[in-house]
Amino acid sequence: MAYLPILHEKSKQYYWRGSGALSIKTFRNGWAYYNTGRGHYRVEEGTYLLLNRGQEYAITIDWETEVESFCVFFPEGMAEEVLRTCITSSAALLDNPFEQRSPSSFEFVEKTYPTDNAALSPLLQSLRVCSGDDLWVEELMHAILQGLLTIHGQVCHDMRKLPALRASTREELYRRIQTGHEYMSAYFDQEIGLSDIARAACLSPNHFLRNYKLLFGYSPHRFIVERRLREAKKLLLSTNETVTEVCMRVGFQSHGTFTNLFARRFGVSPAVFRKKGDIE
Repeated sequence: MAYLPILHEKSKQYYWRGSGALSIKTFRNGWAYYNTGRGHYRVEEGTYLLLNRGQEYAITIDWETEVESFCVFFPEGMAEEVLRTCITSSAALLDNPFEQRSPSSFEFVEKTYPTDNAALSPLLQSLRVCSGDDLWVEELMHAILQGLLTIHGQVCHDMRKLPALRASTREELYRRIQTGHEYMSAYFDQEIGLSDIARAACLSPNHFLRNYKLLFGYSPHRFIVERRLREAKKLLLSTNETVTEVCMRVGFQSHGTFTNLFARRFGVSPAVFRKKGDIE
């Protein structure tokens, strides 16, 4: 291939600002913050961030131990080629085998996605461990793009949950709601209100709230509480911080509230959970 399509590094502190190709960003043993101007994203183990070609962004890593980053950059036009072969008839592909779509004619929805997708996860893992075989790398990248297009189709299906007559309006509303959702995911451990989230999404508070519930099936408050409890669960298992320290670190202001919510969600108090381990 004409360029290195994979970046695989480890770092404790890192900052970079720029733009690039259509890309997938993944991290292990920590997380990274991305700011694209359109939104804020916290990318950690179990998720990947998908950024379109030409999207400007800043990345920040600030961690006590080395964070492993694994990023995949797709050559210009590859996504359009894969899309064309998926939606064009075999006869048309035979007549025009080298026709190219404009690189700006298609964009994915920029957000974090779970890496446990059955079609995508093994491909990313194979790409992570492959070494020096350009043909294999290209085959894997084509297969990953086909997986991304399948996931994009599911995203388009979710867009139809939103109440708008025009498809373009539903798409824009979906993107803005996702921007608000990513804002909550990035700053769940801080004190944020509905007005802060709605402002990040560039929607009125009530408009955001109503459509967020339609899209996700639960409220922003419920999401943040669940996100905090999940993070607390990980910290109780992986650190020596006290229960009070964990409580404050994930964003709860009251030890009693945290203990009650944790016990209601996982069946035992934080202290008992730590003694018994992961018992969910």
